[in-house]
Amino acid sequence: IVPVVMAGVLGIYGFIISVLIAQKVAPQDYKMFDGYAHLASGLACGLSGLSAGMAIGVVGDSGVRANAQQPKLFVGMILILIFAEALALYGLIVGIILSGKSSTQ
Repeated sequence: IVPVVMAGVLGIYGFIISVLIAQKVAPQDYKMFDGYAHLASGLACGLSGLSAGMAIGVVGDSGVRANAQQPKLFVGMILILIFAEALALYGLIVGIILSGKSSTQ
């Protein structure tokens, strides 16, 4: 159940970025720089979430199978899942920084 919960957190990261971008989009006075900054923000979060999701899927599958044979591997599996989740967290941080840069220019 741990890999499923961690994969759900990746969707929340994307939702956070989408809400931040949606708050800054206005019909008037929306410059091209803002559009590209928002595109880069979404791509950074989305692609890092994709890679983290792949890593969580692979580690979760093999970790659950290995944990069934050897219960001592549970802690190692959780640590690897946390490191895989960190990929998406870094993408979220970069996305927030990029989204914030759009309004300062």
